[in-house]
Amino acid sequence: MPMPKKILFICGSLNQTTIMHQIARRMFGYPCYFTPFYADGIIGLLSKTKLLDFTILGGRHRKATQAYLAKEKLPVDFGGRLQDYDTVVTCTDLIIQRNIRGKRLLLIQEGITEPENWLYSLVRYMKLPRFLANTAATGLSDLYDFFCVASPGYRDFFIRKGVKPEKIIVTGIPNFDNAKQYLNNDFPYKDYVLVATSSIRETKKFDDRTQFLREANKIAAGRQILIKLHPNEDHKRAQQEILETIPQAMVFTDSDINPMIANCAVLITQYSSVVYTGIALGKEVHSYYDRSALHALMPIQNGGRSAQRIAEVCKQLVRIPQSELIHFRQKGYLRRRRQISDAH
Repeated sequence: MPMPKKILFICGSLNQTTIMHQIARRMFGYPCYFTPFYADGIIGLLSKTKLLDFTILGGRHRKATQAYLAKEKLPVDFGGRLQDYDTVVTCTDLIIQRNIRGKRLLLIQEGITEPENWLYSLVRYMKLPRFLANTAATGLSDLYDFFCVASPGYRDFFIRKGVKPEKIIVTGIPNFDNAKQYLNNDFPYKDYVLVATSSIRETKKFDDRTQFLREANKIAAGRQILIKLHPNEDHKRAQQEILETIPQAMVFTDSDINPMIANCAVLITQYSSVVYTGIALGKEVHSYYDRSALHALMPIQNGGRSAQRIAEVCKQLVRIPQSELIHFRQKGYLRRRRQISDAH
């Protein structure tokens, strides 16, 4: 009897890691292993210093992921070096590591993508490294077999960016497909204005935080303000800015933001996927993104079934014979993609 095929799940941020874990839980019969995010070459060397601690290669992101993997007692294979993997599942293709190239590769959308700025244009048209554009360049590698996305709106969105339509499968995405579950909570406050910050400066971009806080205070119009700081930002600096601009605000650093969104009257964000939780729950939402575009891209709410749907896609990918896999990589994915879509 042949040995079951092993699957490597590449983690990153805590959001990415929990997405990977939810999918792996549904991969019954397949040995699943996990690794924090890693890189090759000069990026890999730099990740061993503190220079890239603002990314998922180090710093708080890596510490949170390692702590989660340890808490859940998940089998860890750093860099996927110890096992021979048939299939790899990842939440980002900004970097495709050398040791996974050529293997069956399933890409999962992790959440909202950053706006397309001048760096995105350089990456797109001058073929510069995708990580320079951050999540705005998601899907542009074309090195994966299939790409599971959040909604039909996102399918159209990624096609516009140049992703091959036949590689995209709309499954919904874990963590953003069942907002109603957060309504049953014990968070003690209600009917406030919730401000969710982003780690814009920590990723070396400009953020006029003082102006953002002033606008939030204006929207609140005297109502109670709660501020949830992004886990990867400089909390000491952020708290000082809040004290100077909105001294009456209540500041939270470690609380789960989802119950906070469920209980708020208004949600104000910068660049954050949690905006979709607010929209799904019918909240008044403000962000740096166009409101109508957000509604068009809104992740499907399927009662938390996205992980199962993605797992079914993964199982179908694993079962494709190697000879057929090579053939349809060369000749096109359309017929096989239809078969996989029908199966799940």
